Amino acid sequence: MSRYDNSGNYAPDSKSKYRRPRYPFSPRAVILGLIIGIAGGLYYAWNVDQRVEFDTEPWQLNEADRSSYIAGITLQYTYDSDLTRAVNRLLVLKLPGDPIQAVADTACKLASSSYIDNSSGQRAVRSMMTFYQLQGRTGCADTLLASSEIATPGLVIEASTPTLRPPATKTPTPEPILQATPTIVQAIVIPTIQPQADFVLADVRTFCSAELSGIIEIRVQDFNGEGIPGTSVTVNWDSGSSTFVTGLKPERGADYADFQMDAGKSYTVQVTGRSDPSQALVAGPCNDANSGQPALISYRATFRPQ
Repeated sequence: MSRYDNSGNYAPDSKSKYRRPRYPFSPRAVILGLIIGIAGGLYYAWNVDQRVEFDTEPWQLNEADRSSYIAGITLQYTYDSDLTRAVNRLLVLKLPGDPIQAVADTACKLASSSYIDNSSGQRAVRSMMTFYQLQGRTGCADTLLASSEIATPGLVIEASTPTLRPPATKTPTPEPILQATPTIVQAIVIPTIQPQADFVLADVRTFCSAELSGIIEIRVQDFNGEGIPGTSVTVNWDSGSSTFVTGLKPERGADYADFQMDAGKSYTVQVTGRSDPSQALVAGPCNDANSGQPALISYRATFRPQ
């Protein structure tokens, strides 16, 4: 719009679009860009490049994983009887109050849940009971686990021993006086759950990673492929050995444990006392196919019952 003044001269309208103030940026464009940027960043972080958590401190675990960690500590204690090591590992959890009594409280919670519905859970809770009982502590698991049917159930069949009649003879004999013959009842227990057999190395594979260089990743599973926490594993080499248990890194799985190899050395791995040593696992050189960086060969070994 434009107009003329009283003298006939042209005077542009003060509200003309050419006289409006200009801004260096558009607020709408900034808001739209923020929305697109945040949405794109979340999609990239959640789907494209998900963050993998490493070196989680034990005290940062949630309640369920903390219980599995405590079970791993007490199961290791049943193998090495190293009380100092077990207590130091409990202190790392930063449990409130008495750490040994905290083990009793944890065993009580697990014994009150479906955790003891399988043999591995029962074994873990019993290891906790043994640990705190030796230190003079008590908990409700002492009665809960004792009152539940923890032993291997069986089917009892009563088998009667038959009384055979004597064979007939040619010489007549006086008619015997019939007397009641006691029947002997023998209880035969037939197990309904097959006892777990020894473990075998079901699978071993190699991989090369600059981030996980020279690592033996070990998993111990049951007949159904489910992880078994607290299983003792031993790695041997020419100058020593190391024994540890599965489940101490619950973020990797209840059946998981690992061992760091040294370059050029040869190692064997086995489920302690329950399997034969594996073939030699050599920490030889390799190149990461993704980054091209030099690394050591790593292994993934899986043990299952035979």
